Amino acid sequence: MVKYSREPSNPTKSAKAMGRDLRVHFKNTRETAFALRKLPLAKAKRYLEDVIAHKQAIPFRRYCGGVGRTAQAKNRHSNGQGRWPVKSARFILDLLKNAESNAEVKGLDVDTLYVSHIQVNQAQKQRRRTYRAHGRINPYMSSPCHIELILSEKEEPVKKEAESQIATRKA
Repeated sequence: MVKYSREPSNPTKSAKAMGRDLRVHFKNTRETAFALRKLPLAKAKRYLEDVIAHKQAIPFRRYCGGVGRTAQAKNRHSNGQGRWPVKSARFILDLLKNAESNAEVKGLDVDTLYVSHIQVNQAQKQRRRTYRAHGRINPYMSSPCHIELILSEKEEPVKKEAESQIATRKA
């Protein structure tokens, strides 16, 4: 049993998925995941497919040093910096599909699911070496990541009873 950083508020109405030590850049994946927070499942999947097709950009908010500006990112965030991290989008799309199938097995309504929690953590770096001038060797590290996400059913708010009906009950 793996431990998630956060348990869903209603475990019977939510489905989880997790990927450990995924060989995909942490920074790109963090920005991609942050763009999907609180989105409905169908909208999130469509958005990631558009990112893979370069139709919509992922806005880069935190790790945005040297990231170019694009009109597609300006639609979603004010700084206008964005990219199309295709590999990150594919990894998260696969996790979304996995969580969706977990929800179907649990008997949840797939149409009302939304991304209630998504988190990306840095995994242990993997080491390679690159050869430099004058016989030196430098490290050539990869930055893999752990991704966890929770899909929950949208809870419908309870309608408030009209004031006139409340008054008649008390009398």
